[in-house]
Order: sequence, then structure tokens, then C-alpha cells
Amino acid sequence: MKNKDKEKSPGTLLQEQLGKKWELAWKDLSDEESIKVKEISDDYIRFLTAGKTERQCVTLSVELAEKAGFKPLEAYQKAGKINCGDKVYLVHKDKTVVFLVAGRESIEKGMAIIGAHIDSPRLDLKPSPLYESDDMAFFKTHYYGGIKKYHWVTIPLAMHGTVVKKDGETINISIGEAPEDPVFCITDLLPHLSQEQNTKKMTEGITGEGLNIIVGSQPYPEKDLKDGVKLNILNHLYTKYGMREEDFATAELEVVPAGAARNVGFDESLIGGYGQDDRICAYTALRAILDREEAPDRTLCVILADKEEIGSVGNTGMHSRFFENTVAELIDLMAVKKPEMAMRRCFMNSEMLSADVTAGVDPNFTGTHDKGNAPYIGKGMVLSKYGGARGKSGSNDAHAEFMGKMRQTLETAGVIWQMGELGRVDLGGGGTIAHILAEYGMDVLDCGPALLSMHSPFELASKIDLYMCYKGYKTFLA
Repeated sequence: MKNKDKEKSPGTLLQEQLGKKWELAWKDLSDEESIKVKEISDDYIRFLTAGKTERQCVTLSVELAEKAGFKPLEAYQKAGKINCGDKVYLVHKDKTVVFLVAGRESIEKGMAIIGAHIDSPRLDLKPSPLYESDDMAFFKTHYYGGIKKYHWVTIPLAMHGTVVKKDGETINISIGEAPEDPVFCITDLLPHLSQEQNTKKMTEGITGEGLNIIVGSQPYPEKDLKDGVKLNILNHLYTKYGMREEDFATAELEVVPAGAARNVGFDESLIGGYGQDDRICAYTALRAILDREEAPDRTLCVILADKEEIGSVGNTGMHSRFFENTVAELIDLMAVKKPEMAMRRCFMNSEMLSADVTAGVDPNFTGTHDKGNAPYIGKGMVLSKYGGARGKSGSNDAHAEFMGKMRQTLETAGVIWQMGELGRVDLGGGGTIAHILAEYGMDVLDCGPALLSMHSPFELASKIDLYMCYKGYKTFLA
């Protein structure tokens, strides 16, 4: 190495000393870490395949947590206390879950918090979705979150959700994932008949009201019935699930891409699948807190929240008080004096990673990023100092001191990271839950992997970025 350095010019050596170049995280990976990348990637693919909805993600996460020794808050309420090292979880409305590990220090000194979201862009059935047209039966949908509508036509679709029937019985429905299941789809025009469609803007070629899903074409076996195909679908639903048409009004049925997440590329270095925004961060944050064995100094927390894709609203989104209430319950069981003041001090002294994805540079679409400030696939976890749009509106904008602390923490642990913005100024930008938690006064930083084809039915992520996020989150929770 010294001989090579002697051959370099003073200017070259100075560039290496003073400059910064974000390198591919695959470089200099040890054999041990290579094995870990594969193990985590395989497990994540299973998680992503099984967790197509926020309810499924909560169920999966709780199953994994219980295997790691976590118990529901109710168990500690019965015992009347929480001690250092206790592992707690609280499920809220079956769509949001919080995991906590009690620390040695007083909770007034703050927590280490990682927050991700487990909702993803999708199609929801309308309250009265079933209709018949030209001897075919369809479901009407209303899209959820930011989608490109043309992405959702002519692909296999699955249906998951919960139905509350008239008598109060609740049933869960999952159709389209098993090999023997039927799937659903939305049709599109063939090229020969799409001359008029081709003249429209991409945003107008497929409309929101045009996202109607074919669910059947065979009529009920009785002559001269009006809407016989619709009746046959209703009969199928009643026979299999006991559902009547009015039960759609008290149902939550989500339509998502059917099929498993997959390895992508000859080298299998990428993962492709639906919902990686933001389940890749949810998985790595969850895994980071589950893999911790010894009791921590400060209390650790992982939040997997709902409704981020539509503004974190509703009683399962981060704008609600579910997290505040959870911490209040924790403080109550810790028997802290002056609990109201303790909670305020806890929030003020806490540090948080807003674990969310960002858009990586796509060589097929140039001009979307300032490449000197852009995130790249395969270069590690992305730290985003700010998000928002049009002058950082709606952004958290992390302080330099917290950025510096995280930089030292990650580099000491050997975590490969990069800086990045979500697109060019006045072109890109986006929101996360960062600014919501920052309202409590805690330090918050956005960080997560870069994706390609973000918000599409088949998003791409790098396995090495997945691993670096896990490693980074675990380091933060140390």
C-alpha cells in the first residue's frame, strides 16, 4: 500500500484525503457479512411475500416478536410493573404496533425510537363495489396513496381484508396468493383499438373510475334473470363466506399485486416485490430490536404505523395519539413520579430515526436528480437531512449536531451510508412521519434505502442496502 501511495501525485493524495466519494457497499464485504446479507434477504423476502397489507404485517411482526420474548402490554399491566429489560408490544386497531424494550436509565432521559410505516399504495374496494356490465361482473375501486394508474392494469391481482357481517361476525379474506387460487385483473385496450387512448396524457389514459376489477363472467344457472352474473358472484360469496351484498359496506378489502417477492438479476443482488415502501424499513427496524439480547441503557422503541401514504391521518396514523398513549401506559407501569412531566421530558430527550425509503437514481430516466446529491442503489443506507417539497415545505430538516452524531455512530460500527435528496429541487420531494415526531422536540432524521420503481406494483431494492439499514438501525438501538 505504501509503494502505491508513493506513486501517486500530491494532488491525487490530497483529493483522496479531503474529498468524498460514496462507494458501493458491496466492496470489501467479509465472508461473514456476505452470509448475513443472504440470510436477512431470504427472511425479508418471506416477510414481504406474506405481509401484503398493514393488518398482515402487524400479525407477522407480533408472531416474530413473541418468539423473541416480547409480551403484550396487558401482561405487564396484570403484573403491575415493567422492569429493565422487559420486552413489550402494543397492537392498536390491528393496523399499528409498537415494540419497546425497557432500559436501565430513567425514561425521562429519552428513548431511541425508530418509526416506519406498513401501509402501501393499493386499490381499495368501494363500499358498494359489485356491478354487472355486458354480462361481466366487476368490483369498483378507489385507489389509496400515490399510484400511476396504468401500472395496475393487466397484472394479476390478489384481494385481502376483513369483513364484518350483519350479525357482527368478523371474517378474514385472502384470495390470489396460493397457486390454486384465482386472481383478478383490470383490463386494458389492445394496441389496434387504442389510437384515441394513445393521444391522451399518461395520467388520463387510465382513469380512477376505470380501475374496475373483473371478478366473473358466468351467470347463475337460471334463465331470464337480470344481472345473472352478479347474482352468481353473490351466491359464491355467500356459499364460501356467508357474505351478502350489504356486508361490503362494513368491509375493508384491499387489492394488491398477486405473487411472491423475488430475487432479481443474474447475480440475485436485488429484491423485487410489492410494498417495499416502507416494509423494507419496517422489517429491518423490527429485526434490529428483536435481535437485541442484553438490556439497553435507554428504552428502545420501534413503531410500525399505518396511513403514512395518505398523510398519517386517522386513528392509526402518526398524527393520532396512539403513540403518546402507549408511552403514558409505559410510564405508569414504571411508577415514575410526576408522570405527565416525565412523558414530556421523555419526548424532548428522545432521538428518532424516521425509517423510510427514497428514490434512487434510475439510469433509464435521466434528469430526475441532482446526481451530486442523489441516492444510489447499492451504496448503503441513505441519510436524508430534509424532505418536503418546494422549499422544504412539510420537512423536518435535521440539525447538524444530530447528523454529526449519527455519522460518527454509523462509521464507528462500519455501516456504509450515503447522503441523498428525493429528486431535483422543485421536481421531487416527499413526506414522511419525521416532522410529526419532531413536534415533540426530539431530534429526528430520515434514513432508509433507495428504491427503483418506487410506488409501483414491483419495487426494487438492493440486498446490500437492506443489510446496511438493518446494521444501522441495530447500531442506533445499541
